[in-house]
Amino acid sequence: MLRPRRTRLAFALLPLLGAAVACSGNHAVDQGVGGSNGYVSGDALLTFVPVGHRHEVHGISGSLIDGGHFDLSQWKGKVVVVNFWGQWCAPCQSEAKALQQVYDDDKSRGVEFLGIDVRDDPASGRAFERTHGITYPSIDDPSNLLALRFAGLTPNATPTTVVLDRSGRIAARQSGEILYTQLRDLVEHVLAEPA
Repeated sequence: MLRPRRTRLAFALLPLLGAAVACSGNHAVDQGVGGSNGYVSGDALLTFVPVGHRHEVHGISGSLIDGGHFDLSQWKGKVVVVNFWGQWCAPCQSEAKALQQVYDDDKSRGVEFLGIDVRDDPASGRAFERTHGITYPSIDDPSNLLALRFAGLTPNATPTTVVLDRSGRIAARQSGEILYTQLRDLVEHVLAEPA
């Protein structure tokens, strides 16, 4: 007799669990540790935002993992790729070469890249960049608070890659690992938009 009630209770809770999972995409990267460094797997969903519906990003600044200060507003007028990563994140390690290659391919065309290193210390971040040959700057953001500044399309996983148009507005977000061809095509599309 107890077994059917437990089964009914489990099935009754499923819609509530589904709603909780569906809502998690509206928040910044999960801050809960629970033995996983706060890792939340991306859903590999690419979201492209039509020009008239884009939100401008403000207040992205901080200390670089190799020292100095950075302010994203200095790159207004350029297409910017922002990648949220951590050295502890296996998909971040997998996509690092692709990000660096697109940066190498497109930096002469006015495309900039910024990493945002989450839940790391600067020494671990620098080691990751050396290991993977990353040459673009990365901000140290151990609390992952900068994700909250991407209003309208906050990063919802690590890694997450966001492409900003020349006006500093969110043009697209890739939740989870991004492949070279995906990123190259996305950057090409945003570069081709009228200034």
